[in-house]
Amino acid sequence: MKVCKFGGTSLASAEQFRKVANIVLADDERKIVVVSAPGKRNKPDTKVTDLLIAYADATLGGADGEDVRQSILSRFAEIVDDLGLPREELDTIASILTARSAGDRSHRERYTDSIKALGEEFSARLLAAYMRKEGHDFIYVDPKDAGLVLSDEPGNAQVLPESYERLRPLRDSASRIIFPGFYGYAKNGNLVAFPRGGSDITGAILAAAVQADVYENFTDVDNVFAADPRVVERPAAIHEMTYAEMRELSYAGFSVLHDEALQPAFNAKIPVHIRNTNNPESRGTLISLERHNQELPVVGVAGSTDFCAIFLSKYLMNREKGFGRRLLQIIEDAGLSYEHMPSGIDHVSVILKESTFTPDVEERVLNRIREELQPDKLLVRRGIALIMIVGDGMTQQIGIAKRATGALADSSVNLEMINQGASENSIMFGIRKDDLNKAIVALHNVFFHE
Repeated sequence: MKVCKFGGTSLASAEQFRKVANIVLADDERKIVVVSAPGKRNKPDTKVTDLLIAYADATLGGADGEDVRQSILSRFAEIVDDLGLPREELDTIASILTARSAGDRSHRERYTDSIKALGEEFSARLLAAYMRKEGHDFIYVDPKDAGLVLSDEPGNAQVLPESYERLRPLRDSASRIIFPGFYGYAKNGNLVAFPRGGSDITGAILAAAVQADVYENFTDVDNVFAADPRVVERPAAIHEMTYAEMRELSYAGFSVLHDEALQPAFNAKIPVHIRNTNNPESRGTLISLERHNQELPVVGVAGSTDFCAIFLSKYLMNREKGFGRRLLQIIEDAGLSYEHMPSGIDHVSVILKESTFTPDVEERVLNRIREELQPDKLLVRRGIALIMIVGDGMTQQIGIAKRATGALADSSVNLEMINQGASENSIMFGIRKDDLNKAIVALHNVFFHE
């Protein structure tokens, strides 16, 4: 059996709903369908999730938010009417939105989760209704009824292990299932959402729970590209890659798949197939334990901004027992997590998300480092971008780092730092954020155009 997930652009309009229905009906093995909220119909358009967040913000601020509410209902009214569904479907949506907006507003993040999750719920209800209208046996399944249990962390929920056992009976459902992505319920009954893009995570969890043969993730591109097509003209297509490669690239800035979405599929050894709703005959990109095409050592290049680094040096640092542990304890006590930690015998850099390292946090952290670790030199570098080249084939080829650094030098990109993990399937470069796009183009050209 197959679990398939459709993203926001795949459900942006009634026409897209019909495409989704045709894809699902073309394969009887597609037993469970996970849906996102309707996305943009065109560039100036607004995603339904963003409308719902704006509505939550308005009501939390004491306004009635009626203009935003009408925009939300108008989007779904268009879908209902164009699909020829009974007007009662829109009445149900309106009543659910009214009831949910009247809920407890004492916890801002929890209230916002309860509102923004409605985009996925309404998509699932309407797709199930359309399938039934067309004479097919489909049912809407609510995550709470199914047993999708998450940690009670609004906006950043994590799946709890017991969910997999609770969700397993879905495999034996006599009817095919439409399931809303993006959210579940904590043990105390609170609705909680994954981070943005979390419908990918829902799909992977369900695929693992029912032991699907494949998890199909339908989006709006034919395949994963070796670099961001908004930055690189005609980037190379990737048709095969490993879980580890996709995880590294997602972390570094690839937006095709949420970077946490692969873990459930990886743990259950279920292949993930990225496909295009608007071109379902295209080959797509298959993500699995290993790839057969080992000719290209690098499969992709990705980068992102919003990083900074704490740099410190101390003579004979390597002889000082517990230095690294105490440094990371200071970071942890400040409520921060670190991204990378390149080091030498007498110096170390701790790379952090810049948005989390506010001036107040910086002052507290640096004061503790000075007091407890007494470094010879301590400074913070902001405005850093991280760019990564990724590929399991790098372990078999000599000179990858030389080609990469040469390409960056030829493009006048200065390296702030470089780090390669023990697995040798990725190399990370720290550069100035203003050089990011130039660096991505240079690295893509040297590994793919050559």
